[in-house]
Amino acid sequence: MSADDIPTILPHWDATKLSGQGAWEQKRRLARAMRLVIERLVPSNAPEDELRRAAGALERYAEALAAHPRLKHFHGYAESANAGDVGAFFDQSPMIGLANPLAPPITIGRAGPRSAIASVTFGTAYEGPPGCVHGGFVAAAFDEVLGYVQSLGGNPGMTGRLTVHYRKPTPLHTPLIFEADLVRVEGRKIFCEGRVRANGVLTAEAEGLFVSVDRERFLKLLEEREQRARDGGGPA
Repeated sequence: MSADDIPTILPHWDATKLSGQGAWEQKRRLARAMRLVIERLVPSNAPEDELRRAAGALERYAEALAAHPRLKHFHGYAESANAGDVGAFFDQSPMIGLANPLAPPITIGRAGPRSAIASVTFGTAYEGPPGCVHGGFVAAAFDEVLGYVQSLGGNPGMTGRLTVHYRKPTPLHTPLIFEADLVRVEGRKIFCEGRVRANGVLTAEAEGLFVSVDRERFLKLLEEREQRARDGGGPA
């Protein structure tokens, strides 16, 4: 699959546009640089002295970051399933966040009234079998994409069950296309299905069951997260 064959998928809403802060673009830039370091570090055979210097510099920068105040409010939530705005894009997400160096990142968009499409390329850091994506990351990607599409029903919930069928190894360094559909809703239960292809070849399929939660319960989770941060339960 060439670059021309990859569909353009744009998030419906970008949280950073509300902030008006140029710092967010630099935060994304830093995350991109960190992803590149991870991609090149994992297979690197760099000399000890060079690694020592780099580690020291990063440790010093980590200390510098600790001196700054933490965000008082996240820009949205860490997963699209409970966003309120189902097209929301969240910089802190471990799967789609451009400002989170852990994220591949995945780009998700709406393909129809109850369907979604997503694209992602997993690098070396996500390797399981030689040259292939670790199955756990394939499952996490499905959870994110199905979590998005289940929101299109208007009463989003949380993952109750996720079943992944691995058909073929999913290759690294290859544009992957995920497709997902909201199949049906039964009371609080939301059933979804998804597929992922590499170069047009099906590599895995998934079924997800999501269970709707009321707004009050979700807000309580947010309050508990903020309380843990106030109590010192966040990152050092």
